[in-house]
Amino acid sequence: MRVHVLNGVNLDILGQRDPEMYGDVSLQDLETQIYGWARDFGLQVRCRQTNHEGEYVEWLHDAYDGADALVLNPAAWTHYSWAIRDAVEPFPGPIVEVHISNIDDREEWRRQTVLSGLAHTRIIGRGIEGYRDALEVLLGLR
Repeated sequence: MRVHVLNGVNLDILGQRDPEMYGDVSLQDLETQIYGWARDFGLQVRCRQTNHEGEYVEWLHDAYDGADALVLNPAAWTHYSWAIRDAVEPFPGPIVEVHISNIDDREEWRRQTVLSGLAHTRIIGRGIEGYRDALEVLLGLR
């Protein structure tokens, strides 16, 4: 199974931005963990991160033919980017939405997700382990 893991805005500063909320692991360390978990599970993974919404949308378009499943953390775009929702909607495979923090226990505006109804599973508040959980969910759907 080919899985694209797409991380959004500000995740490039993991480990620097509010470590009490997001932990002290860098994006590079997170991606290394994801690749290791994927190897253990027999999954092919491609990790990407961008701070540019249009680029994120392009990667979603690329996934239509290049991926069997998606693990998405659009970060702040989760709460308002209808462009991202529209780009995710036609994706034919399973989608797992991941958030490092528990967005349901944060500000009211963070509790809204444009991916509602599109994601097979939503994993929140598990830190980077949420990505491992997401891969396990996809492994179970294989």
